[in-house]
Parts: sequence; C-alpha cells; structure tokens
Amino acid sequence: MQKKGKFDYILLETTGLADPGAVASMFWVDAELGSDIYLDGIITIVDSKYGLKHLTEEKPDGLINEATRQVALADIILINKTDLVPEEDVKKLRTTIRSINGVGQILETQRSRVDLSNVLDLHAFDSLSGISLQKKLQHVPGTQPHLDQSIVTITFEVPGNAKEEQLNVFIQNLLWEKTVRNKDNHCMEVIRLKGLVSIKDKPQQVIVQGVHELYDLEETPVSWKDDTERTNRLVLIGRNLDKDILKQLFIATVTETEKQWTTHFKDQVCT
Repeated sequence: MQKKGKFDYILLETTGLADPGAVASMFWVDAELGSDIYLDGIITIVDSKYGLKHLTEEKPDGLINEATRQVALADIILINKTDLVPEEDVKKLRTTIRSINGVGQILETQRSRVDLSNVLDLHAFDSLSGISLQKKLQHVPGTQPHLDQSIVTITFEVPGNAKEEQLNVFIQNLLWEKTVRNKDNHCMEVIRLKGLVSIKDKPQQVIVQGVHELYDLEETPVSWKDDTERTNRLVLIGRNLDKDILKQLFIATVTETEKQWTTHFKDQVCT
C-alpha cells in the first residue's frame, strides 16, 4: 500500500484450508488499511469432481469442514471443471451449494475461465451492494440442510423500524455473546449475515453485513419512500439456525418487548 498508484486491484489467494472470514475481516475492519483499500468480495472455487466429497466430509467434534465454510462465506461461487463430470453430477453439486449459501451467485466454468466483470468490482461489503441486495433478498430460496450437515441459509422479513441500539443488541447476542439457542437447545452459529434494515429516524435504508464475530451497519444511497414500505430483510447463513426463533427475536427487537429475549437467550455461552 506504500506504493501508491501501483495497483488497480488486489486479489488475495488463500490456501485450500484457510478460513476466508478471518482474512476478509482483517481488511474489512482495519481502519488504516480501509482508508486506502476496501474488501470487494469473497470468491470460492469448487471442483466439480471432488467438490461434493469435500462438502460432505465429516469433521471430528462437530466442527464445520473447511469447504463448507468457504462456500458459506462466498459472494461468488465458481463450479470449475464442469466438462470433466456428467451434467447430473454438476446439478447435484449446485443443489448442495445452494442449500448452504442461498444468496451467493453460482457460475459454472471450465479451466476457470470467467468474465472478469463477474468477479471484480462486486462491492459486496459496502453501501453500493444495497441496491442489488434488495433484489436478491426477494428471491432467496428457503433451504434444507445438505445431507447430514446443518449449514443452511434462512431469510425473513419484519416490517417496522428498529432502534439502532436494540438492533446492535440483537446482532451482538448472535455474533458476540453466542447466547441464542434453537428448539433443541443447540447454539446457533452465524457464519455470514446480510440484510437491509430500517432504523428509526434514518431516512436511508441501512445495510447490515456480518462475518463471524464482526459486523457493520452502513447507510445506503437508497431512501425509504414512506413509512408503509419500511421492511427489514435479513439473510443468515450458519449452523443450527432456527428461522422461527430468529424472526420472533427480531420482532421483539422492533417492538422492544423483553419477554421473547429471555426465552431464547441463555446465560450459558456457547463454546
């Protein structure tokens, strides 16, 4: 970054076992770096031949395997080497990927050839993504856990305005405190969070982005037309997620009712 004007774009290639969330967060929240560069998006390449095997691999102690985590965090997913496997296998792999990540764009490639406009200038983490995110959120399919895994995408809408302070408490309980449990008393683990929210006394739509424990709220250039249109739309990707409980908690956030919170937030922190 000291060589000003030398770079148009920086692509960081991680190892096959890396957690892209940890790398991404370094650029996303580092104020010193962020003043010169910004995180544009996360791209994951999945091998057509071995992808399904990696995505369904079971890890000891209930850990999430690396391939599933990388797909869950991705903004763009490239299914590569589609020419080497039958079409039916690609379809099965695509379905599995979509069941993990309901909002990422899936592209099929051969020899990793892809139009650069599909992988550069994504603006997946800033206010410019708010407009495209609004369209995406209207078409997110409900997903079921793939095979024996439990990573899913859930989405819901709640009308109304949330106070910024209450919204922060909702997100922090999920991402930081990890005190939210599902009906089976399993801790909900959020890997990626995206959404457009309506914050009280703010005319603009606000985009919320989260990766692991980190999150950010940023006003978009888009204003709400009127109060009747104000609707919060959230997408969460993670493990042991319960849509009904999360939606009720968010409704409690908007309506500021304490009872719902105490039902699902436990004193015992998830590890």
